[in-house]
Amino acid sequence: MPIIQHLVVDQFGAFVGKHSERVKVTKGSETLAQAPLLHLESLTIANQGVSLSAEVVRECTERGIPIHFISGTGTAYASLYSAGLAGTVATRRAQLLAYGTTRGLFLAMAFGAGKLQNQANLLKYMGKYRKETDPPLYEEMRLRAAEVMDGVLEMERMRHYPEVVSGEATVEDLREELMGVEGRAGRQYWGAIKLALPEGYGFTARTGRGARDPINSALNYGYGILYHLCERCLTLAGLDPYAGFLHADRPGKPSLTLDFVEEFRQPVVDRTVIGMANKNMAFEQEEDGLLTKVFRRTLAEKINERLDAPALFEGKKFPLRVIMQMQARHVATFLRHERTGYEAFTMGW
Repeated sequence: MPIIQHLVVDQFGAFVGKHSERVKVTKGSETLAQAPLLHLESLTIANQGVSLSAEVVRECTERGIPIHFISGTGTAYASLYSAGLAGTVATRRAQLLAYGTTRGLFLAMAFGAGKLQNQANLLKYMGKYRKETDPPLYEEMRLRAAEVMDGVLEMERMRHYPEVVSGEATVEDLREELMGVEGRAGRQYWGAIKLALPEGYGFTARTGRGARDPINSALNYGYGILYHLCERCLTLAGLDPYAGFLHADRPGKPSLTLDFVEEFRQPVVDRTVIGMANKNMAFEQEEDGLLTKVFRRTLAEKINERLDAPALFEGKKFPLRVIMQMQARHVATFLRHERTGYEAFTMGW
């Protein structure tokens, strides 16, 4: 029996149950998959019409295996964890108190700057392979990367504002300015991505909810997978995924998850989707523009492969999914005043 660490169930009418020491997925009399609980790290329900037994829910929560639910477009709408994971009171108290201090502001700046640094690095990574084959595109990618990096410098200058130096400023005071910098950098980044992608994919601009073109649909689905993993990392670190800093609070909005995901979008999802497109893979879609079930499964497999790929972090190499958990713990220790600063993860190029 193959080892399955991340089980995705996307067959309409499938039933997820427990048999002996493994999770078993069936549809009628057919067995679709079996995953030993010893190795299972996550269970994702990625379609309507999938049912689970109470025994599977109990077994997964007792073993610390999260159960995630995402829609066909990649929207993350629910997760199940053990209730005991919410018992880390000291970290959550520190997290809530930090919102009204410069510590919360510095964390927001770190998330934003990390995203921009990774955008610039991905453009440099993509550009270096075009230096000989397409010199004009190579130069354009370098120029766009430099313009994205201007945003990082703008955020760094904010640290020297008198109200920040004096400790009087909070994220509420500078959020609009931070988001403005991020928005300007994003336009440069996605404009460069448009130039680098094969024309056949029809990518014109970044579109979130409701996208029907293949690239945006794949990005949205990939981000849905990433959101769940980030939420899991934050929860295991004792943090509240709904009490963020860079993103404003709204009922039902996991703002800290949205903050934390920023530094991993490019290393995990953008690089995967763009790499698949540049290899001219077919992004199969249904008549309504949604990605086919087969392609969603392929994309999920590619993203999990990327998450298992090693990257340099703090002088050593770790799988990206391990780095994410380490970074979540760094957020927690920074908020508890056990760490003097927080630096976002940035990938090499």
